[in-house]
Formats: sequence, C-alpha cells, structure tokens
Amino acid sequence: MSNYDVVIVGGGPIGMACGIAAKKAGLSYVIIEKGCLVNSLYNYPLFMTFFSTSERLEIGGAPFMSLAPKPGRQEAIEYYRRVKQMHDLNIHLFEKVEAVQSAATNGARYTITTSKATYHANNVVIATGFYDFPIYMDVPGEELPKVHHYYKEPHYYAYQKVLVIGANNSAVDAALETWRKGAEVTMVIRQQEIGARVKYWVKPDIENRIAEGSIKAYFQSSIAAVRDKEVDIITPEGIVTIENDHVLAMTGYRPDFTMLERFGVELSADWKRCPVYHPDTMETNLPGVYLAGVVCGGMETHKWFIENSRDHADKIIKHITISSPLQ
Repeated sequence: MSNYDVVIVGGGPIGMACGIAAKKAGLSYVIIEKGCLVNSLYNYPLFMTFFSTSERLEIGGAPFMSLAPKPGRQEAIEYYRRVKQMHDLNIHLFEKVEAVQSAATNGARYTITTSKATYHANNVVIATGFYDFPIYMDVPGEELPKVHHYYKEPHYYAYQKVLVIGANNSAVDAALETWRKGAEVTMVIRQQEIGARVKYWVKPDIENRIAEGSIKAYFQSSIAAVRDKEVDIITPEGIVTIENDHVLAMTGYRPDFTMLERFGVELSADWKRCPVYHPDTMETNLPGVYLAGVVCGGMETHKWFIENSRDHADKIIKHITISSPLQ
C-alpha cells in the first residue's frame, strides 16, 4: 500500500508518538526513518544521561522504568524499541525522504518520494529533529580528520591532548569523561562562564575541575585555526597556540533547513530560522503539512525536547481528524 492518511518523516520518539496517535485515531499511516529506530538517540554519547526523568520521556502509555533518577541512553533506546513493538508501529527504517510535492494524484494531496519508494498522502508530519547537521566553526583546518563534531565515548581519547569547544551539556560531558580517562583536556568557551543550561548535577563538577586546574579553560575565546599537531586560540590576551591531538567541536546542531525549504515550508528571516506553523495545530504554511518536536525551534534547539513536545502528536492528529473526518 502506498496511499496513506498520514506520512510521518522521522522515526524518533516524537515521530513514533505521532504514529501511535494516528493508529489510535484509525488513520492509515507510515513512519519513514532514514536511519535506525530513534536514530538520533542511537548516535548520542554512549554514557549520556537525560535531563528528564523517565516518566517525562514516556509515549503511548507505556511506562518507562528506570532505577536511576535520570535514565541513560541505553535504557532510552531499549524503551523506545519496546514501544515500537508494543504498538506494532508501521516504520520503514533506513529509507530517506527526498521530496514532498503537491500532487493531486491517487486521490491524495501530496506525493512523497523516498530513496526506496513513492507514497501518496493527504497529510505529512515532519518530525526530523536536529542532530544530523553540526554547526560548523568555518575556520582553517576544520576539515582535518582530528576534528570531530560528534562524541561517542571517552576511551578513544585516553592519554591524548584533547581540545573541547563549547560550554553546554555535550561539551561538558566530553571534557569530564575524556579527562577521567587520562586525556589532557583544554576547553575553549565563547562566553565568560559555563553554560547555564548544563545539567545541575554536572555543572559544579566541571567548574571545580577548571578551578583546580585539572581542566584548562579559555573563556571569551574562540578557535582561529587547526593544524595537525596544534591549535590557535583567540583569547582576550591574544593568540595562544597549544599542542593538540584531537578537537571535539561541540558547537551544536541544527535542523535540515534545506530540506524544509525544498518541501516548501516557510522559515523566519531572522537568525532563528524558525519554521512557520500554527501553535494550536502544528500545521505549517502548507495545508496538511505539520511539524512535531525539536524541528519547530529552528536554531533554538534547546526550546523543544521530548518531554515538552510529546503533545504535538495529539494536536496534529486531532486537527487531521477534524479537517478530514473518517467516513
């Protein structure tokens, strides 16, 4: 079957929540995910701990049991796998959506073309998150293999000279974990202090390590250039050159704006690049095309996360059923 009431782009927790809501409403649907199930979570650092408690990560009425106050990545990906199994969700994995086009064919409003097939649907939900596109520094040497925009686990960096760029959760976790595995860690931070959004149980740890000198930090600083064995840092006192083996550029990530524009979704003209949508229905400027989850925030990727965007699914499916009631 290639005709659906709803095609959902993205198989993360929010895309899955949309699938569950569609199924409960009696709508035909398919979730299309370019990678594995909850692909972004799979690519999170191996030992990452969520800021949210387990109950705030729940979807589809399935209880998320965790012994720790905050669940980790491994628990989360297993939980969402069980949710998929419990609801028998229709998910096509390792299939990339390439185009969403208006087309009055097969009695549907949109034609959705993927790397493997063509689908027709009256409604499309975009729940693609933001984790696939790093925010680049645009400095000489950023293309070198020693520069990493994703961090998985600390052992690889043991006993190496590691430069960590950034002051928020991903940067702080990378700095602390690699330092504890024997790396010589230096941080480069644009602001004059560690980010205010850093997890409250981690923030004192990194601040104390910096204060005691275990981790070197250059505040109000940025990278000028990266070379095979050195890095140039712009500091308030001038250029500082340090020896270096690896650069962990934890500079953040952004949604796929090119994809949204290609689909026809309007974006704000300011730096936030927020997609245009109605907050009550999540419908974009395109009739029947909806946004769900982190993608709604544009460059403000900290604005939306699992616990405060789970309700997007119910808003969307409610609007679809009201606009196109089942016969």
